[in-house]
Amino acid sequence: MTRVEFVKLDRPEKARLLCELAEEFYLQGLRVLVIVQDDNQGVTLDQFMWTWKKGSFVPHVYDNGAVECLDEPIAIALREENANGAQVLIAGRPCSLDFARQFQVVLDFAEVYDETLRDASRLRFRAFREAGFAPVMR
Repeated sequence: MTRVEFVKLDRPEKARLLCELAEEFYLQGLRVLVIVQDDNQGVTLDQFMWTWKKGSFVPHVYDNGAVECLDEPIAIALREENANGAQVLIAGRPCSLDFARQFQVVLDFAEVYDETLRDASRLRFRAFREAGFAPVMR
């Protein structure tokens, strides 16, 4: 069964948290897929992963459709496609429930710093629960 966790965000600092979570699961020996909203967010996160923490190396690739991702432990992607065979999905944007079922762990975000985003997070949490997942706050 897929484990769904929501991570509370008090401030709009998702990029750093995406890196921290990807590194956490990578260090556990798990493959990670980070889904992003658009190409700009994908390129920005790709560049940020190289510099976000001094002395840290998080091997990753930005799956822009022009590169091979099979061997990469961490992939950043726009499409709902698990090109690197990841066990962990970090949802930098909302994903379909059917796509989420492919993973052992799904991380989503409760963005409580903004009323509209908070309400959308609550709706996603409820949708996961109604679809048979048992989402928890991390």
